[in-house]
Amino acid sequence: MSIDREVAPEQAGFDAGRLARLDAHFARYVDDGRLAGWQLAIARDGRVVHHSVYGHRDAEAGRPAEPDTLWRLYSMTKPITSVAAMLLWEEGRFELTDPISDWLPEFRDMRVYEKGSAGAPFTVPAIEPIRVWHLLTHTSGLTYGFLNTSVVDALYRKAGYDLSVKPGADLAEVCRDFAALPLLFQPGQGWGYGVSTDVLGRLVEVVAGVAFPEFVRTRILDPLGMTDTTWSVAPGEPRLAALYAPTPDGRRVRFDALANQAYEEPKAPAGGGGLISTAADYQKFMTMLLRRGDGLLAPRTVAFMTRNHLPGGVDLDRLQTGGFAETTFEGIGFGLGFAVVRDPTPARVYSTPGTYYWGGAASTAFWIDPAERLTVAFYTQLIPSSTYPIRPQLRQLVYSALTD
Repeated sequence: MSIDREVAPEQAGFDAGRLARLDAHFARYVDDGRLAGWQLAIARDGRVVHHSVYGHRDAEAGRPAEPDTLWRLYSMTKPITSVAAMLLWEEGRFELTDPISDWLPEFRDMRVYEKGSAGAPFTVPAIEPIRVWHLLTHTSGLTYGFLNTSVVDALYRKAGYDLSVKPGADLAEVCRDFAALPLLFQPGQGWGYGVSTDVLGRLVEVVAGVAFPEFVRTRILDPLGMTDTTWSVAPGEPRLAALYAPTPDGRRVRFDALANQAYEEPKAPAGGGGLISTAADYQKFMTMLLRRGDGLLAPRTVAFMTRNHLPGGVDLDRLQTGGFAETTFEGIGFGLGFAVVRDPTPARVYSTPGTYYWGGAASTAFWIDPAERLTVAFYTQLIPSSTYPIRPQLRQLVYSALTD
């Protein structure tokens, strides 16, 4: 299913000429070889105001980016997994303060890295258990192997967890492996980007008693009509965008070694980064959140998820540990599955307080601004997402196009 404009910009408080600047700006990324192609969707009050595609989804095959192109969401999967968990929370199946070891006993008696090398790490006991809210807020102490900034992520790579999981492992085995590794910090005492949401997906399937992908499909994707959102596609699927990486000369090269994982049904479906989707499908998910749950979640649940849950209400940069630093987190908090804007001033990029957002490793990004009744999503396939300042430029151009 493709995505179409539903309302004229002027009727929704936008200047059409200023919206055109977005297309011209990001077209230059394609014309000079930095990106192969992209897709952009902007909506207000749940109605699409601006939609555009440019360039190719697969430049080498000559396939243009189209409205129904399939994109790897990577970490834009995390909010969907977080919603899955909160559906169970609304049913009273757990409390956010519950230790996850109540369902995943391998996470009892965790150890925390204190000093030493990857060959001889010195650890100490965790002073409190990993709790459900730690997974939702990335305050668990779990990390990612591919960050390459700490002894702990080196231990993840040594255990077979870098840009992908250990071959052949299912989700239960993956979580047992994570539990055997030391934490980056004491639970609740730092913020570290990592596999917390993958563990959350395992928690969902254990609590629900059904495989995680099946729970996501029946409780979120099917009710929202997200018919193009999947964990894998058929080999050779022509709608799937190719994946690229930057070259030293500022251009791009195909990244097929990682891209081809999309053609295999995963044994360990990643709640933190495994879904493939279209702009039209993800628009339905964002619209549900903008409309305060729209019957899928309760309005107060969405409001609760999108508040700052960091200890002491501090900015994320005050707690950040590890290497996820592709953007400033000054003035930014973190909720239950989303970063949350507290004050846009420190970042020097306009955004409305209360806006919540996230992005994916292949440079995709979205945000939801309840005050402006606005959703914005940008799709491309260049990894890593820190390569170019796409996200702040997108905010700059979108907000400057508002006229009301």
